[in-house]
Amino acid sequence: MNQTSLSALIWSVADLLRGDYKQSEYGRVILPFTVLRRLDCVLASTKPAVLAEFEAKTKTGLNPDPFLLRKAKQSFYNTSPLDLPKLLGDQDHIRQNLYSYIQGFSPEARDIFERFDFHAQVERLAKADLLYLVTEKFANFDLHPDAVDNAQMGLVFEELIRKFAELSNETAGEHFTPREVIRLMVNLIFIEDDDVLASGNAVVRTIYDPTAGTGGMLSVAAEHLLQHNPAARLTLFGQELNDESYAICKADMLIRGQDVSNIIAGNTLSEDGHGGRKFDYMLSNPPFGVEWKKVEKTIRSEHEQKGFDGRFGPGLPRVSDGSMLFLLHLIAKMRPAVDGGSRFGIVLNGSPLFTGSAGSGESEIRRYVLENDLVEAIIGLPTDMFYNTGIATYVWILSNKKPDDRKGTVQLIDGSSFWQKMRKSLGSKRKEMSDEHIATVTRLFGDFAEAELANVFDANGKEVGRQVIAAAEFALEPPEGGKLKVAPLARIFKNEDFGYTTITVERPLRDEAGNIVLGQKGKLKGKPQPDSSLRDTENVPLGEDIQAYFEREVLPHAPDAWIDEAKSKVGYEIPFNRHFYVFEPPRDLHAIDEELKAVSARIMAMLGELAE
Repeated sequence: MNQTSLSALIWSVADLLRGDYKQSEYGRVILPFTVLRRLDCVLASTKPAVLAEFEAKTKTGLNPDPFLLRKAKQSFYNTSPLDLPKLLGDQDHIRQNLYSYIQGFSPEARDIFERFDFHAQVERLAKADLLYLVTEKFANFDLHPDAVDNAQMGLVFEELIRKFAELSNETAGEHFTPREVIRLMVNLIFIEDDDVLASGNAVVRTIYDPTAGTGGMLSVAAEHLLQHNPAARLTLFGQELNDESYAICKADMLIRGQDVSNIIAGNTLSEDGHGGRKFDYMLSNPPFGVEWKKVEKTIRSEHEQKGFDGRFGPGLPRVSDGSMLFLLHLIAKMRPAVDGGSRFGIVLNGSPLFTGSAGSGESEIRRYVLENDLVEAIIGLPTDMFYNTGIATYVWILSNKKPDDRKGTVQLIDGSSFWQKMRKSLGSKRKEMSDEHIATVTRLFGDFAEAELANVFDANGKEVGRQVIAAAEFALEPPEGGKLKVAPLARIFKNEDFGYTTITVERPLRDEAGNIVLGQKGKLKGKPQPDSSLRDTENVPLGEDIQAYFEREVLPHAPDAWIDEAKSKVGYEIPFNRHFYVFEPPRDLHAIDEELKAVSARIMAMLGELAE
């Protein structure tokens, strides 16, 4: 049975729940029971040996844990003689026996059911007289590794998570990043690493997600690597704040045969669950625009006391949006370049590109990543791509092992037009990227070249074709009466192109007679006093001479002005949309006028027909 049929079969349990549970609650029963049945089947062959070992070691007073793990040949075990089929033999006591069976699991596995709040679901099912029926359904599913291997089971579980996320789409964004966005990010972080993707090369690598959600980014990355190079081994690490998401993520890792102790519960920003660890690859989709007031004290203390030895040395963003803190957290987790370096992808909204003036926390963070040559590319995604927001989003790719041709530069790719309409909207998600769209963006990144997008329109203004062309190439001719629109698609900039110096321009204070007022003491003694009401600032591009700019742009309009050099600050911003804006001249007024006349005449004619 393929994974789609198997996940549909498992989800059919929802037929029993209908009426007693809301649609959005089905996952709370189906997901933990699926995990339970899978663990049941995985442990079946070694269960007698584990029970015998448990009895023997308990008698001798030894800690049985390491021995039981060895006997189970897994990263978990169960010391209860029960399993799901045996539970069916005692219908009257199924609730108590199910609790006893869950208690028999090793702590890491038991934690999953506690985080799922499985106890509450069992009570609810028992109250509705559904517990036996649901248990019976799951006991009849064959999820044994001989029938469903780890990779396939992972895909089945992922399909179930997706269904659960879609049915509860008011909170889906907290649980779930759209799969096509993850596939794009995974493509981008692996594309330059031939040694990892080359089939047969038995490399071992680590990947980390500090906002793991249900583990989608980690599992898609593992599948991608396995597909290209079955000999490669990717160890997955993550941390998640939401209990339900954490339980799903941990269960997914267990199902895939990963070490679940690598998945930590808690707030990544205030309590780093992987302190001191560095990773080869990282992926993250942190919450957009979420304030960090709850953990402000801890973060400010780390910033002030540890500086660059901590995670937040470069600066702190405003309290109303903590997404850039995750960017800094990931930078702190990069493996040093001398040890092979790291690459990571993070999804951010538009504000980290430009919020904050020179000297602000946001600007200082941008300054740090650009002056240290960490940003490889920023890709603009279509709007309406995520379940809980329709805003514009961007994928940042950062690396401390840039290839020589990328050094000192940033590639911007405008992928906002690469989408197709979904057959059915899910929350705010109305658009999706096709495999072809993902392949195009991946190729643009991999080729590291400038490109343009040519859209061909027919005489009626309908789009009849599009093609990606290299910046120097010539696009196709439009059909007769139609037109061609060419817009930049991928552009390459030097890091310093995003930098500027904010200079403070002062003008003298004058008395009622119009004479310049001179300072009487201190540093300003004998010098013109500045008039704060005339004070102004100018942003001078980093590559430009400040004095030359001042003489050209300011002095012709204010000959008495001067620069207060003590107040000069360097800032960085990435005005993404400005670099892809194409000016379209307004239509000829005469043509518009003629069209209006024609439309008016048509309306009058129709009104005349109605009057007859």
